Amino acid sequence: MGYQYLRERLPNRRPSELIDFEHDSLFYTVGFSRFEDGRLAEIFVDGEKVDSASDIVMRDCAIVVSIALQHGCDISSILSSLTRGHDERPLGPMGKLLELIAAESGRRT
Repeated sequence: MGYQYLRERLPNRRPSELIDFEHDSLFYTVGFSRFEDGRLAEIFVDGEKVDSASDIVMRDCAIVVSIALQHGCDISSILSSLTRGHDERPLGPMGKLLELIAAESGRRT
């Protein structure tokens, strides 16, 4: 019947951070929350053009990333799995966003 994995739940009320970012001339507003120990726990993305293809893809990606994070996958594992260019920088908007969040997390510690 498949494996059962435990999901690390978040409290119903939790602080979140907001950032704006741009990728390929498309603008996004992102909200993200952390577990109590500071690890990234969830991401919400809204594109500039609501219900456009890029908005829908980024919202869906954020859901999948959030589920992975809540099941124990860390941000560096997700980042290393995303498509990168010859210069090793992420090509897609989710990779760029995760690098931004990771860099912000590193500045805090």
